[in-house]
Amino acid sequence: MRVDPNYVTTLVGSLDQAQASQQQLTAELSSGVSVTSLSQNPVASGENVLLLNQIQQDDSFTQSTNLVTGQLQVADSTLGSVVAQLTQAISLATQANNGTENASDVKSVSNQISGILDEVQSLANTSYQGQYIFSGGQTSTTPFATSNATSPAVTTYNGDADINYLVTPNGQKIQLNVPGSQIFLGSGANSVFGALNALVADYASGTVNTAQAVSDTAALSTAMGYVSQQRVTIDNSISQVTAAGDAVTNVQTQLTSAQSSLMQADVGQVSTQLSLAETQQTALEDVIAQMESQSNSLFSKLQ
Repeated sequence: MRVDPNYVTTLVGSLDQAQASQQQLTAELSSGVSVTSLSQNPVASGENVLLLNQIQQDDSFTQSTNLVTGQLQVADSTLGSVVAQLTQAISLATQANNGTENASDVKSVSNQISGILDEVQSLANTSYQGQYIFSGGQTSTTPFATSNATSPAVTTYNGDADINYLVTPNGQKIQLNVPGSQIFLGSGANSVFGALNALVADYASGTVNTAQAVSDTAALSTAMGYVSQQRVTIDNSISQVTAAGDAVTNVQTQLTSAQSSLMQADVGQVSTQLSLAETQQTALEDVIAQMESQSNSLFSKLQ
């Protein structure tokens, strides 16, 4: 019978492999991770990188949705307050137009509407996290200012007409703002500030030109309705951003689960493999020991 002269080298090599396998399996059980290096499983490692990149992108989008949702909610609340102020102004104007108010009362209405105008301008200049929300793209510029150099006074807009959008991972574009010029200085009867400035002037002297005052009151009512329409745009954007954020969160949950499944060690399987590796190592050690013992015995006889 021929004996492989390299049997000891072969057995030692097998023993080294068994020990390496045992160390790897022990590390997997200890860490709970099945892939600890690229060379260990290149395919799984590559898939893991792709999953992590997508998870990070989704996380970034989620953070963006939280920010823009806050801004949209502030815009919605602000426009709600504007509508409340305009409702009060219309009520005061209607009262002054009925012809029963004396001059002092009419002047008082003018002053009250002037105060409402100041409040509406303050609301129109609302900022969120240091940025004006009704300035279009000019978020560092105070959008509205009123000059009393003329009668009626004139309120001007210093922003622009830019509209900002949030693009979702699936390519959907969601409108994030409505320029202040569109909300507060719409053309004709849709101008909130135009109607308010006109009404302040209508009652300033204490004498009411009823036809003009009634016309300006109707203009303010129309403008208020227009503000409410712009608020619907903001509300729709809030709903769309919320839905997009929820969808991305669901996808992120699925990706995280897939990433965990890809990288997580199967404890039961790894334990079985480790037990086999330990048994193999023990068997190889026994064989090597027997071979060495037999070799030493034969050598002693040859002496």
